[in-house]
Amino acid sequence: MRDDVVITGLDQISSLGLTIPELDDAISAVRSGVSAYTLDLEGIDSAHVAVSRVNWDSSKSIAPSKVPMDRGTALALRVAERAAAQAQLAAEGIDAQRLGIYWGSGMAGAHTFDHSCEMLYAQHRRLRPTNVVTTMPNAPAAEIALLLQAQGACLSFACACASSAVAIGEAMHAIRSGRLDVAVVGGSESMLSPGVIASWQAMRVLAPAGETPAAACKPFDVHRSGFALGEGAAALVIESRQHALRRGVQPLAILSGYGTSSDGMHITNPDAGGQMRAMRAALQDAGLQPEDIGYINAHGTATQAGDLAESTSIRGVFGEHAVPVSSTKALHGHLLGAGGALELIIALRSLATHRLPVAAHLSQPDPRVQLRLVSPSDADAPQLSHVMSNAFAFGGTNAVLIASACRLT
Repeated sequence: MRDDVVITGLDQISSLGLTIPELDDAISAVRSGVSAYTLDLEGIDSAHVAVSRVNWDSSKSIAPSKVPMDRGTALALRVAERAAAQAQLAAEGIDAQRLGIYWGSGMAGAHTFDHSCEMLYAQHRRLRPTNVVTTMPNAPAAEIALLLQAQGACLSFACACASSAVAIGEAMHAIRSGRLDVAVVGGSESMLSPGVIASWQAMRVLAPAGETPAAACKPFDVHRSGFALGEGAAALVIESRQHALRRGVQPLAILSGYGTSSDGMHITNPDAGGQMRAMRAALQDAGLQPEDIGYINAHGTATQAGDLAESTSIRGVFGEHAVPVSSTKALHGHLLGAGGALELIIALRSLATHRLPVAAHLSQPDPRVQLRLVSPSDADAPQLSHVMSNAFAFGGTNAVLIASACRLT
């Protein structure tokens, strides 16, 4: 019988708060962290779009390497350090050579790269010699490894919106196979700079801020018009149950299943078939049936094509079992590479609190969706034992994670 991979520490930083209790409060109160941003660059049309910004000053953060950090890396370090502290990774009993870092980010270093382009082309200023190591995609993972003195595998995953979900799942496989005892996993993203926002706006996937920016993102609603570009980070510590017990650390939950697939169809248009393959793979990996899942945190980006494809794939896997579904991107925005980790943590908090996140800003559900979207009266879940979190990415990468409540034995 294989040993469980358990979660022994977690932390997040997002527009919904700087701590787990603040996140819990925002989810429970259905309080949005989305606000308005005016994109006003010379030569392009002005736009008033929804974004989701973290209220945290990263300028005082000091990297273990002493190299200047991108804001996304600073966010990553903050959550990794706090998750590691909760899991007591500084205590005796940790073999540094069997401590891994598996981290995801879709556009790591984007904030610094955008600023560097402005300095070079608009201001005609010299660039820092450290710009390469500040913007490199593996900067967050490398700085976390330096912080924790980890000497096991240190791997970075860039799979667009599925990045951190893939990082978590691949680390779980590494622990199951015996290659690692413990891993710090998760993702980070910070892209709220003019050039990056302009790039996403050019794709016509950002929700207009409208008169009520906080409610601009409306997953599965007939009036949905796109997502709020967000920033933030989320980290978890995962390890084998036996390793946690030997250290005297109490598991918070079980990371029970992971499935991934490629659509192999289109660079941006989602394919329901690929999503179904990932969900079924995660269920098989966890040894569960569709009816065992009590909640799905959907990818739910509030785009027309994305929400329809996901609703089709969920119905294809779960059939007549009306599993409760919501997309918390309505509240915290789309964190791209960090989204899978944050949304898994939100699903984990549902296991702990027995309360499901409400499908926010849903005034008129799209009749084509046909999902059991969580209403305020449907939020209590006293028997909740297993939750699923979906992450579906540009490029066709799909990643699905399943977490389960800890068993008594």
